[in-house]
Amino acid sequence: MKLDVTKIQQMLPHRYPFLFVDGVMDWEVNKSIHARKLVSMSDPILQGHFPGNPILPGVVQVEAMAQAAVLLAQLSDAFDPKTQLCLFMGIQKSKFRAPVIPGNVLDIHVESLRLGKIGKFKGKILCEGAVRSEAEFTAIIQPLPTDEPEPSADSVEGEG
Repeated sequence: MKLDVTKIQQMLPHRYPFLFVDGVMDWEVNKSIHARKLVSMSDPILQGHFPGNPILPGVVQVEAMAQAAVLLAQLSDAFDPKTQLCLFMGIQKSKFRAPVIPGNVLDIHVESLRLGKIGKFKGKILCEGAVRSEAEFTAIIQPLPTDEPEPSADSVEGEG
């Protein structure tokens, strides 16, 4: 494994229970990344989806792909996490082909179709070599919010 969860937590703002990448196996700068996630019965989302028949929701699978895409963007120097934030913008296509259950080890593969202020990505999740889900999605890079409050219309008009 090239990046463990400790390094990933230094790169992503997400934390348990919303961190869906456990490790990065490999990447190619500006092109692709291979990440991994172990689905555990202790994952809180599985307690209610569905009791007695736990299945990892498809939207969580897409979020795992998006988190891997943010890691790829950082590893490709597409943005600076100290001054910028990469935000999920939209899902253009998604397909869920088979259930993901506790004990599954997910191989998350994301390919960059375009890196820049607005990035476009194509991802898929495999388990034991079989595709479980796939999606195309976009992300936008924005400056980090500042601690300074935005001036209100009242404060601007009242000055002078």
